[in-house]
Parts: sequence; C-alpha cells; structure tokens
Amino acid sequence: MRGVREAANGRAPGRARAADAMRIVGVLLAAGRGARFGGGKLLAPIPAASHGVGSGTAVGVAAATHLMAALNDVVAVVRPGDAMLERALADTGARVVACARADEGMGASLACGVAAAPDADGWIVALADMPWIAPGTIAAIADALRAGAEIAAPRWRGERGHPVGFARAYGPLLAALTGDEGARAIVAARQWVLALVDVDDAGAVRDVDHPADLHPAPPKSDP
Repeated sequence: MRGVREAANGRAPGRARAADAMRIVGVLLAAGRGARFGGGKLLAPIPAASHGVGSGTAVGVAAATHLMAALNDVVAVVRPGDAMLERALADTGARVVACARADEGMGASLACGVAAAPDADGWIVALADMPWIAPGTIAAIADALRAGAEIAAPRWRGERGHPVGFARAYGPLLAALTGDEGARAIVAARQWVLALVDVDDAGAVRDVDHPADLHPAPPKSDP
C-alpha cells in the first residue's frame, strides 16, 4: 500500500534485549454510551466463545481479557458513574480509569488513558466493542513497536484493523487529544510511518454497533 510500510521482524541482539524490556501498555476505550446499540453495549453477552473467552461473556470484558492476555498491563477508560462496567473490567485485571471528559468523545477518553500511563514506552489502543480480536494479533502489534515501528496496525485481507499501536514519541500528541475523532488524524498525518502487520484474524475488523452485530452474517449462497 502506498504511503504505508510493512512491519519488519529482524533485530540485532542488543536491540532485541532492549526491545524486550519495553513497557507497552494497552488502552481500552470503554467510555462510549453505545447509543446505536440501545445502551448497555459493553455488558451485552457474546453468543459464542472467542479465543478462550466463554460464550455469555460481556462484550467489553471479552475485549479486556484479550488485551490483558497479550500485554498484562492495561488501562481501561470508562465514563464516571458506570459502576457495573467498571467492576466487570477491573475483574479482568485491568486498571480502570473514570474519565471526567468522556462526554467530549473518543479523543478525550484516549487522552485520559495515555495520561494514566505516562511512563510507558508505547501504547496499544483498543476499542471495547471489538471482542473478537485474537490476543496474538495484539501481541503482533506490540512486537512491531518493539521492533521500531512508530505506529502499527493489523491488516486482514487488505483491510486495516484494530488495535493501533503508538511509540512513546506520540505520547504528547495522544494526551492532548480532544473531541470524538480519536487518533485518526494522527495516523492520517503520518501514513508513511504506519507499519501494517498482516494477520489471519477477522476479529481485527469486526465491531459491535447494533445488537445484530453480535451474530455473524450467514454465508452468501452461490446464485
């Protein structure tokens, strides 16, 4: 893809040791209202098991569990007063942060998450309404950051997906975000440093907006 590079895996031994010591923190964005879903989206149960997470697990809990499995260092950002979701996410081992600016939008929530882990060497930003991302996909993005990528994202069958990883240098930009755009503008402005990691994981491009999204579409029949 033009303006985008593919992730490289080769590292010199000395750099490899330093990279392995890097602290990569997951930031799970779980502060949305889920209005198109009708509310309560992140507590809705997934109908089938997902990468070791059992059927009936809440959408947000499944997403947090996968992020924890890959990184073991996760900040989950929720809106103030969402006590049930806060408890559910805390039970996964994630550190839960209530963002007072959540109503400003995704950008403000992301800024809260990054500000809660300012000493990280990189951040992997995941959406809590994407419960089907494999932990291996998340680990691959972390590996790309450790290998020197400034920004990294998975690619499934030519489509860029989530989560998106950012190197430490992007901390000030991420912590200054406002509004509802998230980090999209940062990625768009730095396309030439974006490392895409090819994955065999449809979950990297599948999210939940409406209740019907919890169930996969039936396969198309031949005419």
